[in-house]
Amino acid sequence: MTLLLLEALGAGLLFIGIIWWTMFSGRKNGELPQDTAEPLPPTPPAQTPSELTVDPEDQDKKGL
Repeated sequence: MTLLLLEALGAGLLFIGIIWWTMFSGRKNGELPQDTAEPLPPTPPAQTPSELTVDPEDQDKKGL
């Protein structure tokens, strides 16, 4: 029973060690400041339901 508890403790410490290593092994001075980070590209405008429907005449032209 003691061996199982030691094994579980070792696995837990290994797991915590891997998490700790991956969290804090990044840049030397931490994360970049927010003003120097690259901005996200603009999102496209949402489509209205009328834009999502296909005109029957266009289906014939496109071969749909």
